[in-house]
Amino acid sequence: MVTKNQIKLVKSLQQKKYRSQHKLFVVEGKKAVLELIGAGLEPFKLFVDTKIWNEGFKGFEQVASSELKQMSSLSSPNGVLGVFHIPVVEPIEDSDWVVALDDIRDPGNLGTIIRLCDWFGINHLVCSLNTVDCYNPKVLQATMGSIARVNVVYTDLEKYLEESAQPVYGAFMDGEAVYGKELPKSGVLVMGNEANGISSGIESIISERIAIPQFGENTTESLNVATATAILLNEMKRKG
Repeated sequence: MVTKNQIKLVKSLQQKKYRSQHKLFVVEGKKAVLELIGAGLEPFKLFVDTKIWNEGFKGFEQVASSELKQMSSLSSPNGVLGVFHIPVVEPIEDSDWVVALDDIRDPGNLGTIIRLCDWFGINHLVCSLNTVDCYNPKVLQATMGSIARVNVVYTDLEKYLEESAQPVYGAFMDGEAVYGKELPKSGVLVMGNEANGISSGIESIISERIAIPQFGENTTESLNVATATAILLNEMKRKG
């Protein structure tokens, strides 16, 4: 039976300071939890609603729907909740493309970008210290389990880019159209904040300014950052 202290711990992990303190994070949903287990992430506690428990949930602790609701960050819990140890961050390798995020604040955007990195085979995602926490529950929901396969590193982004031996490409509205450019097999792609774009400090380090051409007239001012990341990664992988 789950204890009050366990419920309190799991609930506290919705906040970054407690995730950092306990080095634990929460994932909800059968598919996402089983995917993380399959990818080798170390579970701390696994819970399943008694109503849906079956032989496929061996090793899970059965809990009442009311208890799961107390632990969940969802208004309608989906019956499966896993608490995992935050994995150790790996050193960044520059043998392929690396994506770098400058102050991305929206959890859905970060989660989608992590999923895109997984899809396009980008192993390392470097985030500025002000970027939203990748273990935020809303980020994890958007990653659909891809968090297990992408090494997400939070660091001083200016310092990282200054010390990188790779060419640094930045996405700008006034950059050179990416479709006509010759692209290397490896480099760093920098994507900027949803409202303000790439910050001035990071901009000064960018060696190549690139853009996605706009074909429609009188259309939206800019693309969503996750959508833009998808288009640019497709070009880089297609040409690389």
